[in-house]
Amino acid sequence: MLSVNPGKQLIININGVKYARYPIKTKLITPADKNLLSIIKQYAVPYLQAGDILFISEKMAAITQGRAWPFDKIKAGFLARFLSRRVYKNPAGIGLSIPETMQMAITEVGCPRILIAAVISFLTKPFGWRGLFYHIAGRRAAAIDGPVPYAIPPYNTYASLGPKNPKFLARQLADILKTPVVIVDANDLGVEVLGASRGLVKKLICQILSDNPLGQSDESTPIGIIREV
Repeated sequence: MLSVNPGKQLIININGVKYARYPIKTKLITPADKNLLSIIKQYAVPYLQAGDILFISEKMAAITQGRAWPFDKIKAGFLARFLSRRVYKNPAGIGLSIPETMQMAITEVGCPRILIAAVISFLTKPFGWRGLFYHIAGRRAAAIDGPVPYAIPPYNTYASLGPKNPKFLARQLADILKTPVVIVDANDLGVEVLGASRGLVKKLICQILSDNPLGQSDESTPIGIIREV
């Protein structure tokens, strides 16, 4: 039986059309879980109906790709320590404001791009322009998550990259499952579609999931189903 997460609503009305958002509870997904498709088949497929859209948290996709590490295993260099002190601290999370996640960004997108982003951000800061660092560093840098106390253990002590090739992954899963699939980066401040199978309208998906029905804490619901009602 599917049920709504605490503090969340099952139904949302978008331009007169009602959509149900069913969160799906799973076991704790760890780096030992290498087969995302197997997890989806076990926990989500039994609930799927014709016309449904399957949505997947980017965190789960990244974990199953081996892109999450214990925080104490990440060794930050001098540049990462220097730059992290000068990055805007996003209220949605740690971002790159600590040396370890900044080091992950340097490794993920390259030192030259991070330096260019830092220089331009520094030069434009007096004009009140914010967010340029993440805009220039790119989506792969912005997708990096650091440890936060409200995350389900052990991920309150983990850091992770975004999923690799999320568009390809979403389309691959959709072809196998015969169901539209979308991979989303969602928190209580907003939603971004990282990858979607063909035919899905990203703007509509963001509206449907705008209140983050999967939750932000220890719900253990990294998968969900969108169903027009």
